[in-house]
Amino acid sequence: MPTRPAKHSLTLHGHRTSVSLEPEFWEAFRAISAQLGVPLNQLAAEIDDSRQGDAGLASAIRVFVLNHYRAATR
Repeated sequence: MPTRPAKHSLTLHGHRTSVSLEPEFWEAFRAISAQLGVPLNQLAAEIDDSRQGDAGLASAIRVFVLNHYRAATR
């Protein structure tokens, strides 16, 4: 059964924001942050800085998580 996105608060460059992510993506995002040894807010800021076009931050985080695990299986 699909899970619904939940809001999570982040601080990017000193500004509070929130993203809505499914629990599975949030858990994976936190795990990647820990694995890389990078604070969650810093990783989110890096993703935010690198996104292009009209992609929202939540979508950019989902793509980041997907690409991370794809790269791990190669």
